[in-house]
Amino acid sequence: MASPFIEIQVGERTVKVSNPDKVYFPAAGLTKRDLVEYYLAVGDGIMRALRNRPTTLERWPGGVFEGAKLATRMDYARGQAGQSREKADAFYQKRVPQGAPNWVETARIEFPSGRSADEVCPTEVAVVAWAANLGTLTFHPWPVRSGDVDHPDELRIDLDPQPGTDFKDAVEVALGPARDLLDELGFIGFPKTSGSRGVHIYVRIEPRWTFTEVRRAALAFGRELERRMPQKITTKWWKEERGEQIFIDYNQNARDRTIASAYSVRPKPDAPVSAPLAWAELPEVATEDFTIKTMPARFAEVGDLHAAIDDQAFSLDRLLEMADRDEQDHGLGDAPYPPNYPKMAGEPKRVQPSKARKDT
Repeated sequence: MASPFIEIQVGERTVKVSNPDKVYFPAAGLTKRDLVEYYLAVGDGIMRALRNRPTTLERWPGGVFEGAKLATRMDYARGQAGQSREKADAFYQKRVPQGAPNWVETARIEFPSGRSADEVCPTEVAVVAWAANLGTLTFHPWPVRSGDVDHPDELRIDLDPQPGTDFKDAVEVALGPARDLLDELGFIGFPKTSGSRGVHIYVRIEPRWTFTEVRRAALAFGRELERRMPQKITTKWWKEERGEQIFIDYNQNARDRTIASAYSVRPKPDAPVSAPLAWAELPEVATEDFTIKTMPARFAEVGDLHAAIDDQAFSLDRLLEMADRDEQDHGLGDAPYPPNYPKMAGEPKRVQPSKARKDT
């Protein structure tokens, strides 16, 4: 028997939604149709986050249920994706799915391994609805556009709470040293919730620098924050060294590292979303305020709070000068890359400190 389906008109496209009543979030009572309709309700916002960007799809075709497992990015980096997908309930789709409509455009991207792939590159909201029908909850766009996939146009500042800290701690860092430094640099930052416990701040930059240079600038930004609030902030890559602090994850600016986009749904029981915020809202909100159920009404009322993000792009020159000073004056060179990367020039020994001490 054929699966039930509905057809939704999205602009000039007709998007088929199969099994629309399939429950995706049992705890919240939300179905696949609810997911698709959510993305259409915030269409202008999600497209501002994704338009012309190579995008990894985080697919949960069976929905979010207790015990569901996601194949990790490390599984993919180790070439075990196929095996992991057999065991997992969710997975990252880096290559355009077979059978995609001819209006789903792609962009060729290259991974740190040197391999390449044609990744979905949304150009219209119908692509988002089509991907949601495949079980895509979270969209992970690269910080580049399809016209130039080697030079990011976005600096991403990820304030990641470590065990013992929470969203309020990340907000304190965002509103304190992070915003102060943005102002000193002349940057305009656009904050959002991560959809979990963290805060993300995006800054549009001129697409003149490589991933390596943008990552170096992000590391310099993080180290300056660390100097200003050492009791609260860390750039230590190894978890055993971080303590109860906010980690500035500079590696989120490395090639093939991505962050859940604004408006993306996160795979948690209450279906939270990554919500753009006004700076003045940060002290008053909680991440659980923003879900599939609540965001459409908020979007209808306040619109996209990142609407002006493309109005101005900034230079990384001053941050790169800060990186030079860190190295020359403080002996602070590069920091470790993620484990799936080849050894990078100037990178310190990639081994966790406790193991290094034991080996010594």
